[in-house]
Parts: sequence; structure tokens; C-alpha cells
Amino acid sequence: MTKLSYQECLKTIYKLGRFGIKLELETIEDILHYLGNPHQRFKMVHVAGTNGKGSTATYIASILQKAGFKTGVYTSPHLVRFNERIAINGQEISDDQVVDAYEAVHATDTGKRNATYFEIATAMGFYHFAKEAVDWAVIETGMGGRFDATNVILPEISIITNLSLEHTEYLGKTIKALAWEKGGIIKQGVPVVTAVSQPSGCEVLENIAKKKSADLLFYKKDFSMRKTQGKETYIYDGLETHFGGLIKPLPGEHQKENLSLSLAACELIFKKHQGTDPRYDFTETLVKEGLSKARWPGRLEHVMDKPLVILDGAHNLDAVKVLGKYLASFLKGRQLTLVLGILDDKPYEKMLETLVPLAGKVIITQAKIDRSLDPAVLKVAAERLAQRPVIIIKDVKEAVTHAIKNSEDTDVVCVAGSLYVVGEAKEKFDNNLDQSAKFN
Repeated sequence: MTKLSYQECLKTIYKLGRFGIKLELETIEDILHYLGNPHQRFKMVHVAGTNGKGSTATYIASILQKAGFKTGVYTSPHLVRFNERIAINGQEISDDQVVDAYEAVHATDTGKRNATYFEIATAMGFYHFAKEAVDWAVIETGMGGRFDATNVILPEISIITNLSLEHTEYLGKTIKALAWEKGGIIKQGVPVVTAVSQPSGCEVLENIAKKKSADLLFYKKDFSMRKTQGKETYIYDGLETHFGGLIKPLPGEHQKENLSLSLAACELIFKKHQGTDPRYDFTETLVKEGLSKARWPGRLEHVMDKPLVILDGAHNLDAVKVLGKYLASFLKGRQLTLVLGILDDKPYEKMLETLVPLAGKVIITQAKIDRSLDPAVLKVAAERLAQRPVIIIKDVKEAVTHAIKNSEDTDVVCVAGSLYVVGEAKEKFDNNLDQSAKFN
């Protein structure tokens, strides 16, 4: 049998569809069984929640890697290349390894229904991590928790970042229902750290944790992060540790929450295994050196200086509010051009209400995905809030180029509204080595 090329492999995977959600775990369990249960060959951290999953996972992985452990990270969605989803020690899976992993997984996909896109990708991640003999893997859920394809694992620590309503057709229309779905990752006797703050959500998680005899630890109650007075550093008041002079790897005040979650998780991990291996020594130096290597693209990422271009994958209302606060405090009189594209299942009017009043210019664009909202609909909604006429440039890269060409060196361009829009924009910047001048 002729081996698939990388491009043929990706086309085959993408044909499985973006959603194709099936609320059961039997299919991926069968696939993993026939693969020899690769997910049982390394230690894991499981991360669920609405926002902040990727950055939290990245922080944990960076600290584990710095401690000397071979560490895998499985995240979704990708921004530019599928390979971003599966990485070991900061290195993406290679094209050939993608093909090898897909062919191994596809050969076992023989159940009563074919596996979905996300089930295949998840099994590929587990297969690759086992084949490469990682010590640890940090696994991010896709959309939910209880029936998420990643929820076949037995982690050492579970993390639920925060809750805000999204994907209500699958996850429920209330915080209580959402907490039930996300809380589905809680396992018997496995500690949980969370930044969930809504009383109804906390109550649900407390009930699940009690039934599972799992310790449940809350951000701000059991551990916290605060800014050092008069400085740009932070202090971690942990479960048993106290670290000062920490530098957030990523911009935005909201990152102190994600950073605090990651440190609490690491604190529990290192305490549990202390004495079994000299690498499990949780020190301030380890944390600082580990965090200095953490990278998470497409989240308040500055990709160009003149004008300043910011890429942010804010794709739901809570994330957009965080972005709005950041821009409002950051702009200081500078002219802002927004390049926005939003998917059709998002509360676009409320998202626009947060961002558009901050901008002098607004450009509506559209990611190359069938769930993108019609730019004409966005334009009508944005014009009710905009200072000037709103224009449509459907192609994301053309929209970004136009924004840059029509900005002064001191201006700011922000690309937001969807991870898919940001991914297409980022591809443009990745393909332009000289970003000190405006694009031709």
C-alpha cells in the first residue's frame, strides 16, 4: 500500500468535518484499545474550561520541561498548521510523523461508526506521545469535558480554568449545565484546581468532587496571584509555597489567573512525586526559568512594531471583554484599526459592542471556514457603533495588508474575533520575514 503524502493525509483528516460531535467515548476507547492504550504510558494533566486552557497548558508544560521531563502538549484548534496541536518539548510533530500517526490510528478505526475529526486527532496525539516516550503530557479538552474525546485519560491533576456560556447547543444554556459538562473530567481521587467563580458553577463542581473524593481547590481562595506593588512582577501565594518576582510570559492581566492555576497544578504534581526523582524539586528558580520559555501564539501576540499589530484569538464574549480592557488601557490616544471576523455561533452583536467603540477604523473580514458569519451581517451591526464607515475585505490577509498600509507607524492594528481569522493573519506574518516595514 502506498503511503499517504502529508497533504493527502491532511485532506483526509479535514474531510471528517470540524464538528461531527458524537456524545459518547466508546469509539475512541476502541481505537486506543487496538493501539495498545498509548494514553496509559505516560503521566498526564487534563485541562478544561472556556478560556485560558492553552496558555495554562503551555505554562505547565514549560515548567515540567525545564525540570528535565520530556513533555508533550496536545491543544486545539491550531492557528496555521495542524502540527501545532501535537508538540513535544516545544517542537511540533513533523509532517512525516503526522502521516505515521494518522495511518496507525486510521487502521484501528473499524467500529460501528467512523471516528470524528477530533477523535482521530486526539488518538494521533496519544499515539505520538507514547511512541516518543514522553514522561508527561498536558492534554487540553476540545469543546466540552464529559464526552470530550480526551476524557478517556486518568490524569494526575485536573484543571478547569473558568466558565462562560458557549456552544450552548452541545453544552447547555446555563452555567450550571456548563459546569456539569466541564466537571465531567473530574476523576476519582484526582485533585482539581479551578478558577470557576460563579456560585452555581462552584456548587456543581463541589458536588461532583465530593462524589469522586477529589480535592477541589479554588483560585483566590486556596491559591492566588497578585501584582508586586510598584513593579511589573507578580507574587504567587500558593498552597504551600510563596514565590515573588514572577514575570508573566503573556500580556494581559487575565493571565495572572491562568498562571496561578498552572503553578497550583505544578505544586501538587511536584509534591506528590517528591522523593521519587530528584527532578521533582519545585523551586522559584525552576518556575522563573520555565516560564521564560513559555510561548502561546495568537493571544495578545505582538507581531509587528510599526504600526503595532496585535493578534488575539478572542472568540467569545468573555475573551473579547478581556481584549477590550487590554486595548483600552494600552492605546493611550493611539489610533486603532480593528480587523474582525466572527463565527456564526457567537454573540457577535455583544462582541462588537465591546470592541468597535474603541476603534477609529473597522474592517470586516471572513475566515475560510464554512461557519464564518456573513461579513454583510457584521458590517450592519458594526456600523451602528463605529466612528467611521465600516468596510468589508473578505480575504483575511488582504484585510490585514490594507489595515497596515493605511496606518501610521504609531497606530495600532488588532486582528480578532476568531482563532481562524487570527490563524490566517498569522500565516501572513510567518511568511514575511521582514516585518519592520509595511507590506507591499
